[in-house]
Amino acid sequence: MSKKLIWIVITLSFIFSILIAFTAPVSQGATSRATAQIAPVDDAWRAALPRDPEAATTAYMARISPAAKARSDAYFEGGYWLQLVDLIVGIAAAVILLRSKVLVGFRDWLAAKLRVQWLIDTATAIVYSCLISLITFPLMVYEGYYREHFYGLSNLNAVDWFMENMLMLSISTIGMGIAIGMLYIALRRTRSSWWIWGAGIAISLIGVLMLLSPTYIDPLFNTYKPIADARIKDPVMAMMRANGVPIDNLYQFDASKQSNRVSANVSGIFGSAAVRMNDNLLKSSTISEIKAVLGHELGHYTMNHIYKGWMEIGIVLVIGFAFVKWALDWSIEKWGSALGIKDYADIAGLPLFIVWFSVFMFIATPINNTLIRTQEVEADIFGLNASAEPLGFAEAMLKLTQYRKSNPGDVEELMFFDHPSPRKRIYSAMRWRAEQQKP
Repeated sequence: MSKKLIWIVITLSFIFSILIAFTAPVSQGATSRATAQIAPVDDAWRAALPRDPEAATTAYMARISPAAKARSDAYFEGGYWLQLVDLIVGIAAAVILLRSKVLVGFRDWLAAKLRVQWLIDTATAIVYSCLISLITFPLMVYEGYYREHFYGLSNLNAVDWFMENMLMLSISTIGMGIAIGMLYIALRRTRSSWWIWGAGIAISLIGVLMLLSPTYIDPLFNTYKPIADARIKDPVMAMMRANGVPIDNLYQFDASKQSNRVSANVSGIFGSAAVRMNDNLLKSSTISEIKAVLGHELGHYTMNHIYKGWMEIGIVLVIGFAFVKWALDWSIEKWGSALGIKDYADIAGLPLFIVWFSVFMFIATPINNTLIRTQEVEADIFGLNASAEPLGFAEAMLKLTQYRKSNPGDVEELMFFDHPSPRKRIYSAMRWRAEQQKP
């Protein structure tokens, strides 16, 4: 396969990306539409809610209009197929790079100029990341721009979206180059046990990212500032103190410039942890809803979910690297000579490494989802106990049906949901209300 084909593919990719972006619809105001399609209620409606959890949950779900449910179901279900499409397109892009031997040529060119193997590996990994991004850019535009606007979930125009994604790609490309350079040091020096060292390096780098992101990366995309409104801050801080959470402030960020989704999070490790909520949550939610959502986030902090999740993904990575070692040895023995790949430690074989790792992570999707979903269930229960706001929690979960399927089947949820479904979360709140609050 000629190297010229790479540039033909990249040119066509660029043209298709422009066409996709040009034909994208304009978002019609996601928040206002979502609010209109969830029937409003008053205190009398809440007071009349049945005590039975199932009946109360049914009453909440009945407030979602059929049009809103159909739209959010279609959006979420489309994401199932996109996971498969992402894998197939990624494999196809890797095959193009391997068959063209463009990385082989770049590796040899660098080897003639540099003597430091780590620099050769790092630079080749950066070139690989750039080429893959260029080849798959139409899919990125469709998923991140066209589709988000089609479903009314994005507030970014084409220029702002492009600039944000270029910044994100720049950060990830440099980070990937450094990470891959370190990984290939392990491949060369530890031989048959490289997969153990490689997994250790990956786990360590995830920790570095968790440590640095809240302070150095996230502020590149959004503005973070302390919440000054005492009506919001005081009850949440009281809830934090009551549960022994040693965080001295709350932060908000301007996510509304990107979308109208409501969210909050606890991020950071080793003293960098912070509780943060976006401005959409502040603008569209009552105090009871905010307390319920923040109670959930405090649950993640108090139960050390950040560290437990880090450990769990570490276990998955160890298994994944063991699989990749086996698959990489097999594929290089079968195709290495024809593709110009010398051995498993040759950076020109990076596309093979990425392909097999992507295949593993795709297969492991239900496992990863279940690990995350289990922690979310625990945080939901903690948040209900901490905030004592079951109605506020139910209202907040109702808002999530704007972009999450509200009531999937059990197998569907097991396979594709990394959070409990909105219906199950509302039921959990109504069950807490029935058992903990007096009539």
